Amino acid sequence: MAFSSLTRRGFGVLTAALLATSAMVPPALAQTPPGVLVVGQIAEPQSLDPHAVTAVNDFRILMNIYEGLVRYAPGTLEVEPALAESWEISDDGKVYTFTLREGVKFHDGSAFDAEAVVFNFDRMLKEDHPYHNTGPFPLSFFFGAVQSVEAVDARTVRFTLNEPYAPFLSNLAYPTGLIVSPAAVMQHGAEFGRNPSGTGPFRFAEWRSNEAVVITRNEDYWDGRAGTEAVIFRPITDANTRVAEMLSGGIDMMVEVPPVALSQFQGDSYRMVEQAGPHVWFLILNTKEGPFADKRVRQAANYAINKQALVNDVLEGTADIAAGPTPPAFAWAYNEALEPYPYDPDRARALIAEAGAEGASLTFYVTEGGSGMLDPVPMGTAIQADLAAVGFDVKIETYEWNTFLGRVNPGMEGKADMAEMAWMTNDPDTLPFLALRTEAWPDKGGFNSGYYSNPEVDKLLEAARMATDQDERARLYKEMQVIVQEDAPWVFVANWKQNAVTSSAVENFTLEPSFFLLLKDVVKN
Repeated sequence: MAFSSLTRRGFGVLTAALLATSAMVPPALAQTPPGVLVVGQIAEPQSLDPHAVTAVNDFRILMNIYEGLVRYAPGTLEVEPALAESWEISDDGKVYTFTLREGVKFHDGSAFDAEAVVFNFDRMLKEDHPYHNTGPFPLSFFFGAVQSVEAVDARTVRFTLNEPYAPFLSNLAYPTGLIVSPAAVMQHGAEFGRNPSGTGPFRFAEWRSNEAVVITRNEDYWDGRAGTEAVIFRPITDANTRVAEMLSGGIDMMVEVPPVALSQFQGDSYRMVEQAGPHVWFLILNTKEGPFADKRVRQAANYAINKQALVNDVLEGTADIAAGPTPPAFAWAYNEALEPYPYDPDRARALIAEAGAEGASLTFYVTEGGSGMLDPVPMGTAIQADLAAVGFDVKIETYEWNTFLGRVNPGMEGKADMAEMAWMTNDPDTLPFLALRTEAWPDKGGFNSGYYSNPEVDKLLEAARMATDQDERARLYKEMQVIVQEDAPWVFVANWKQNAVTSSAVENFTLEPSFFLLLKDVVKN
């Protein structure tokens, strides 16, 4: 039987057999199916609805099923056409008019047109939309400046903004801007996230909870056929298990290789791939209550943690020390004048004493794994030891990634004093706007889980996203970074260079600075 003719039941048999094979046979005998790329993911996806998720772990699947009006050009964060062939921007920066690609269909056979685009954005942005309650849509305020979306005709759609918004095109290229099938949403309602339909190079085939998500080649894709017949995404939460599966041949590709395991993939049987991108690994501090409500104690935490040791000893040199909230990968917006907090436990003890916080008890949320979290349990343990050395009593609570997000994202009030976090972003606006503004507190729909608030930072971020001149945006972001570093709402830890490993049978694979996993051109020999 040809693989392309397998039914959903056939996929169930295939993935079950694959799981059993990789678990039971000796490493030399394990083998993934021909024509099928098997990817070891860091966790089970939360949903396959691009408007409902925030984790790069989920985005890595979604970017192969769906497309946006625009996308990032290969190897860059520069925007190029996708479902829109072209666009025009009004002189005042408030009106974007897109000309759509002709003849594209969703995987369910329904037509992609301007009305479908209107449906997508109205669904996210209008509370009275009949399918708005299939959310929540946590990143919908990427498009908060959108005043209206109109279908001018079948191939023309017009976005009118209430103010100039510099990150608009970049945000359209982000997974929140991916276009879903209105017909599929209307058919499945709140269950659409388990029954996705897009226009991308692969179609959804099956999701077996905690085992595999299977996607198959879209033979009618407008931009050429994919290089493999199918991709199986296997959630393997434990990093050591992912490494063992890669070594045994149970998976063909593994993302986010633990630093300690890099040396195991040096032979001709494997290919290591690296790519710099905008990443920040940090600790969210609860600025609303407890010891970290005092800026001196937050600064003390930044001095107390030996970030050089974390980068060298835990992360095996795969990252650099972070100086502030903006990744240096955004070279034009990064403030090179900022120096990271030095490791200075004596200074930390002095600040703690000055604040009267000696012996304070801290609850520290640590995740077992997650998008961009690198090696979170060893990182958490080392951080705990550094904080204990300056007099804190730190209690770690460890959670699986999706459970962890469910505790951190709604806010830490009454629960924790600090939490690990990592963000991989598409624009200098994204992370600070979603996680450092006063209006981004969790009760207002944002990700400012530590409740940081500084009116000057708020003003700078609002001004930066409305500035159409990049030099002016850069000046505003650099000023923001100075204030945030001084206020220390986070412990700024590391900026990572992402990595992945593939078997030697895999060709044409590259990592993207967006951190997305784009598999259309990948060939498995």
